[in-house]
Amino acid sequence: MAGRDYHQFCGVARAFEIIGAPWAGLIIRDLILGPKRFADLVELLPRATEAELTERLGELETAGVVVRSGAGGDAVCELTGYGKDLEPILLPLGRWGARSLGDPRPGDLFSMDMAILALRATFRPERAHGVRASFEVRFGELVVTATVDDGELTVSEGGHTDADVVVDTPFLRRLMADELSPTDALWLGLIEPKGDPAKLNTFVELFHIPPAPDRPDDEYVA
Repeated sequence: MAGRDYHQFCGVARAFEIIGAPWAGLIIRDLILGPKRFADLVELLPRATEAELTERLGELETAGVVVRSGAGGDAVCELTGYGKDLEPILLPLGRWGARSLGDPRPGDLFSMDMAILALRATFRPERAHGVRASFEVRFGELVVTATVDDGELTVSEGGHTDADVVVDTPFLRRLMADELSPTDALWLGLIEPKGDPAKLNTFVELFHIPPAPDRPDDEYVA
């Protein structure tokens, strides 16, 4: 990490020395939900070369963030306790970044882990006290179930036969960002009404992307 040594006695500077290199943060993101083989990381990060991933993993291992066992494509990579401490930092960072996402671009990769982490990052536990509900959420072909039990959230891979509502729409981000209301989505036929439609309001109340930031080109120029 010598090339990223900021020569500042500062925790923020040190954090960026560790996770600021290309792909380092995404490697950590992809290990939050559990260990993965090196071959899995290659598949999840197709724009990174194997040499880049090997180098990043070596740096993260040296920093005490990642531990590896085995060799080659079957080498297993997982976060250490120090690495797992990044989860409550990365989830709010993901929510912050989601404000600028816009709509998916052609060729954008979206994985099961990303779907699960997206719901965990946007969940508002302070709005969920006393709420007990299950939501089957479909991100295209990816399906996850979000279960809320009095402020506690569990997100798991796969559908739920008894979900209170199925959230199935290509405009999911816009719903979560309050750019499209559940009422308008149903009235315009932009969402398939499966289950209790009223629970859609509960869903967008609990899973929320804050408003997009103001940009210079958004301002009115006289």
